Amino acid sequence: VLAVVSALLAAAIFSPVLAVGTVSVSGTRLVTADQVKAALDPLKGRPLPQVSDEEVARLLEPLVQIKSVSTQARPPSELAVEVHERVPVALVKQGEQYQLVDVDGVVLGATADTASVALPVIDGGAGTIGKELFQATAAVLGALPLDVLARLSNASAQSVDAVELKLVDGQTIVWGNAGEKELKAKVLEALLKVPADPKNPVRVYDVSAPRHPVTR
Repeated sequence: VLAVVSALLAAAIFSPVLAVGTVSVSGTRLVTADQVKAALDPLKGRPLPQVSDEEVARLLEPLVQIKSVSTQARPPSELAVEVHERVPVALVKQGEQYQLVDVDGVVLGATADTASVALPVIDGGAGTIGKELFQATAAVLGALPLDVLARLSNASAQSVDAVELKLVDGQTIVWGNAGEKELKAKVLEALLKVPADPKNPVRVYDVSAPRHPVTR
């Protein structure tokens, strides 16, 4: 009986009946489904049980916008690939272009028009302000909800303990260091939802001590 089961299992693993014939792709935004399918073309004809997430991820490495993938075999011949992309959090000036970067500093694309992308500009850029300051600033931006991120015009850091953000309407956000960034993000989001008082407009949101935030 064991021999029969083993034979059936081997037949399933190596059977051309279960070979990859089509690839379906979901989760793409920065790359296209066609780009993913083209990169995975070497898998065509391979038995579905032999295809692993690791192999798919390796074939997709040239598409730097992709952070990770998960796959599902759908017999008899479909390989479903779910793409998890990196998330751009800022723009960095490079020559006449602005590069879209994620929290790790990976370049995900470029634009010549900052108004076309709802992301803040990191003052000085990765190569000017230094690696530590860039990483601290990017980590802060990566913790912000997308709706808050879209309201920022630029981000800067005098030191890793002095990250500062600017809203498109000119208001300043004193963030401090990258510690407790999730809590700071929630506090900032709540403060930004408070209705504005025309008689006492807020110019500064200070969340550097998130349990005791200050507006002035």
